[in-house]
Amino acid sequence: MADEVKKVEQPAPAGSADDVEKGKGMAWLSYLGILWLIPMLTMKENAFAKFHVKQGIVLCIYGVVVGIVGGVIPFVGWFIIAPVGSIIVLVLAIMGIINSLGGKYWKCPLGVAALAEKWFKF
Repeated sequence: MADEVKKVEQPAPAGSADDVEKGKGMAWLSYLGILWLIPMLTMKENAFAKFHVKQGIVLCIYGVVVGIVGGVIPFVGWFIIAPVGSIIVLVLAIMGIINSLGGKYWKCPLGVAALAEKWFKF
């Protein structure tokens, strides 16, 4: 038993299976830039949609920061920061869309989920 590794899963945020079913049709929009406004305004009481909206807002902010920093810094920003950062944001957005459509409470890596939980209390 000492060799066994126990996998500890994070508990899902408060929300019923009904919230997941109703919310996953709109929650995926949270990862498409400013379109996080649509599920935020239409699914105000849905815990699943709000969970993904919070992460979508932070990911959108990451994308804006990558664009600004990548555009301001000559050469390194243009050829390294902007392309690599944009690819990372794109991959995280695709993963978020896939997981939200699958009905999963997926915590986005690279500090996105941590910042979303810290910054937003709605």
